[in-house]
Amino acid sequence: MHEYTKKELTGLITGKLRRNFGRDVDEATNLQMLKACALVIRDIMSERQMKTQDKVEQTHARQVHYLSLEFLMGRSLMKNAYNLGILEPLNEAIEGLGFSAPELFESEPDAGLGNGGLGRLAACYLDSMTTLDIPATGYSICYELGIFKQAIIGGQQVELADNWMGLGDAWLIPKIDETERVRFGGKVVTEWVDGRMKVDLLNYTSVMAVPHDMVIAGYGTEHTNVLRLWSAKSPNPIDMSLYSSGEYLKAVEQQAMAEVISKVLYPDDNHYEGKSLRLKQQYFFVSATVQSIVRKHRAQYGTLRNFHQKHVIQINDTHPTLVIPELMRILLDEEGYSWEEAWNIVTHTVAYTNHTILAEALERWPQQLVMDLLPRVWQIIVEISNRYQTELTTYFHGDISRVEKMAIIWGGNVHMANLCICACSAVNGVSALHSGILKREVFCDAYTRTPAKFKNVTNGIDHRRWLSSCNPKLDALIKECTGGDGYLLNPGLLADLAKYKDDGSVLHRLEEIKRDNKRSFAAYVARETGIQLNTDAMFDVQVKRLHEYKRQLLNVLHIIYEYQHLKHDPNFMIVPKVYLFGAKAAPGYYVAKEIIHLINSLAATINADPACKDKLQVVFLENYRVSLAEKLMPASELSEQISTAGKEASGTGNMKFMMNGAVTIGTLDGANVEMHEVLGDENIFLFGLKAHEVTELKNKGYQSYEYYMHNNDLRAVLDAMSHGFDDGISYEHLTKRLLFGDGCPPDEYLLLADFDSYRNAQKRAAEAYLDRKRWNQMSLMNVARSGIFAADRSIRDYARDIWHVPVRDVLQK
Repeated sequence: MHEYTKKELTGLITGKLRRNFGRDVDEATNLQMLKACALVIRDIMSERQMKTQDKVEQTHARQVHYLSLEFLMGRSLMKNAYNLGILEPLNEAIEGLGFSAPELFESEPDAGLGNGGLGRLAACYLDSMTTLDIPATGYSICYELGIFKQAIIGGQQVELADNWMGLGDAWLIPKIDETERVRFGGKVVTEWVDGRMKVDLLNYTSVMAVPHDMVIAGYGTEHTNVLRLWSAKSPNPIDMSLYSSGEYLKAVEQQAMAEVISKVLYPDDNHYEGKSLRLKQQYFFVSATVQSIVRKHRAQYGTLRNFHQKHVIQINDTHPTLVIPELMRILLDEEGYSWEEAWNIVTHTVAYTNHTILAEALERWPQQLVMDLLPRVWQIIVEISNRYQTELTTYFHGDISRVEKMAIIWGGNVHMANLCICACSAVNGVSALHSGILKREVFCDAYTRTPAKFKNVTNGIDHRRWLSSCNPKLDALIKECTGGDGYLLNPGLLADLAKYKDDGSVLHRLEEIKRDNKRSFAAYVARETGIQLNTDAMFDVQVKRLHEYKRQLLNVLHIIYEYQHLKHDPNFMIVPKVYLFGAKAAPGYYVAKEIIHLINSLAATINADPACKDKLQVVFLENYRVSLAEKLMPASELSEQISTAGKEASGTGNMKFMMNGAVTIGTLDGANVEMHEVLGDENIFLFGLKAHEVTELKNKGYQSYEYYMHNNDLRAVLDAMSHGFDDGISYEHLTKRLLFGDGCPPDEYLLLADFDSYRNAQKRAAEAYLDRKRWNQMSLMNVARSGIFAADRSIRDYARDIWHVPVRDVLQK
């Protein structure tokens, strides 16, 4: 493997500045310097990619195709340099050219092609697949505007466009010659030719899918992979006859209608137009992807009859489900295969990862919309549905109530998860608890019928990014204690830290590292916002998408409780606390946006009250994103993972906090269950109802109002929330939603039922924090037990149990 020196990199960067920007170093702007560095690293990776591609073709290796509507990549310059092993000489080269390396890395925009955990997981998995030498390609849409940039104005979320492409396009290699045509609408016509049915689509609208490839470098390997992002273009950029007659807007209407597909991540689908656009996005990217895979396969093998032996398509949640009928369409209509042969290929190619048990998140599309937009795909879905329904009716002896739950088309809707379960070779959940709920509840009849199909692969995170790279001081301590950098490829070696549990000097260093990280984060917040964080206080952190089941509101209720008691008793807070929130609410999710407003109202009141000085502080971190998380995780001390038990599929933020030595306060939900298994009761603060207790309480008839009537503290908190805070805004709507419901059951996520238990867990955490030795031991054990939550372990599980592909042997004993 070639090792680049400072001198070599300096020459390559100055060459890029001259050739690409016509600038010498002393004339170059920060942006030009950043792009030049990115292009140099892209060239290094591209050269390796060509060698990887040749090797895959020569060995006829089975390839993994990972389809996800989200890839939350974050920043790439520092990460790619780290993986390539050239971060140090790159730093030296940048500094030697008169630029600040930290400032340069900091100026790179996040590639925000995702909303949260789903997209970040996909990014972590790409890194691990590459590091483990698995031939893999990720596929998504090249959104011109990623997840919105969040501004907080007057305490409320305002969404701003996030144009990441200013620098982001430096990482993208357009492959114009591999453009695919995607067809929408039209009319299906059939005729019999030579004894078989020939299918044509007439009068359709074409959209061209142009691939842009982002090369992914693995750690400690020359192997690279690719993330292929499709952008939508019109085949006819302009109607010249309309343009010539002065109808300029109408002349470019077709272009605008095509390009809107890849304009923005996830349109709001509270209306028909939004639903239509989202379905177009889904079909656009899966159709382009399948056509591309098929084209390359046919060129190499001359037949598609071995397609399933050479490819596995993993669909990340239900968004790419249309890959199933689209691959069927190609095999039936273009290759002329029989239904049975095509179905055999498809069902041995596609596998499905489920990420949610929330009924509203299990996608279903109005059948009329599918018929109008995708008439041939609709016909194929109908045929799959009819055959499946016949099988189900026979299996369940005509019990329609059971058939209905598993039906693909029912009640005027196409149920995407059921289509996945019907067609996929494997269906996996993302934590042991979640997979169990899928088997016992959500898909219980499907599990009864085909139990071998259901698997579990607990999520994991890229520990090289989320520990080694973002927390260098802790990384150095780990290397010292575990005898080198072996843990970077074998995260199981983190377990060796446990033997230092009673080593006072190691515990002291761990505490110093946390203190330094808190100060660094506080300095960053002060620079960005002017807010001064109290670094002598415990940093209690809840950062994740804003959703009612994640229960940011429960955290808020407890803060109001503490504030009220602190007002009456100046000594109430035995440990000073800084509560840090970070969350984006979906633009159309009005309750979530109201909770953000509430947090900011409460924060303004508390932070202005002299009674709270150096005792209680609340800060909402604007525009939470990957690069902000990389600064925050190393500084965090108490990790809030407080979703209603049974609602969070897994979580990955919980793993990032754990790996950086934060202690979790949480329910037995998602991967918290497995965290508890490896940590024991003594290294985590558990509270709340368990998943089966949640079900039992709801079945008995949960009355949230009873908790309000019989708990004086809780009643005082809810009354205060109704009344509002210093800004005079009432949050009576949120209180009524908890007590009486609002188009949903009262307190649907059981905040009031878990309030007392949560309050007690917070008290236990504060008491433990006062005992510095005990707290540092808990912190150390969290790091030591986090190795199983590395994405490398997850990908090994997928490779062994679902994909059946070999992986690089890098594990050191």
